[in-house]
Amino acid sequence: MARRRRTYVLAGLLVLTGCLTAVLLARVLSTIFLAITVAYVLFPVSEWLGSHGLNRRLSAAVTTGVAFVSGTLVFVPPGAVLYLRRRDLFSFFQQLPATVVIEFGEFSTAIEIDPTLMAARETLTAVAVDLAAESPVLALKAVLFAILVYAMLWRPQAPKQAVYRTVPTSYHDVADRLHQRLRGTLYAIYVLQAATAFGTFLVAWVVFWLLGYQGAFALAVVAGVLQFIPVIGPSIVVLAIAVADVINGNISGAILVTVFGLVFVGFLPDAVIRPRLARSTTGLPASLYFVGFTGGVLTLGIIGFIVGPVIIALLVELSALLTNERNGGQQKLS
Repeated sequence: MARRRRTYVLAGLLVLTGCLTAVLLARVLSTIFLAITVAYVLFPVSEWLGSHGLNRRLSAAVTTGVAFVSGTLVFVPPGAVLYLRRRDLFSFFQQLPATVVIEFGEFSTAIEIDPTLMAARETLTAVAVDLAAESPVLALKAVLFAILVYAMLWRPQAPKQAVYRTVPTSYHDVADRLHQRLRGTLYAIYVLQAATAFGTFLVAWVVFWLLGYQGAFALAVVAGVLQFIPVIGPSIVVLAIAVADVINGNISGAILVTVFGLVFVGFLPDAVIRPRLARSTTGLPASLYFVGFTGGVLTLGIIGFIVGPVIIALLVELSALLTNERNGGQQKLS
């Protein structure tokens, strides 16, 4: 009884300390979570480097450098391109008439384009100013991110040992199943989505350039970024361009960009790249992924595009474990 009471007291202290830690680290929780998930995905890279002669410290350092450079290449160039090429994007949309009249039967309404463009320009400028003001904080978070990734890769067995010591032996199989689901989901988010987005960017750049659109490079960047949004994806860019062509009276251009854009930009990268990389994922349905993505982003902001699908994936895995447990129990009773 005394030992059980001691266990309960320690568990309560652990929960209380965890809550206090979460409050204290609220500003960097997203950075910590991002670092843990990145280290989770890059652990095989560190292991591969270690198997080719590098010691644990050096392999962890090299892999951390890969993570930092990859993150920089993923996030910085799209933002820089969108900002530097903002005039190309606005010049493309400025080709639209000042007012668009939508008629449906006896109902008609006029939509003014110029106020929308001005609001978009002001929003982009405000985002750039906010990023400049937050640059010292972002630099500190980048340093914290690198340190955490390195620590996780240097001592990769520490979290597993901590979990196994905390969880009873009879539940180790549950921890292993959740580990497999988490690794596959993170692989799908980071590796599969990033590769598909990059392929979408390249294909979109070629398609928009061949079709003669001004600002093809910036439009391709937008299409690549939208590949991270499930279900909607880069097709929304193609349809927006087609609508703009229709409004400007360029019906043939709208047909061409719709056909070639939806086939080569909206469909081809998903059909070619995704199946080749999907073998290591857990196969989370697109509908559930979309629910997790949307809910996570609306609730937690940008970090939610990772947290949301992860929570949904773990929920699905736990549901499957519960179903298997009940079926197994029924079979034993019969």
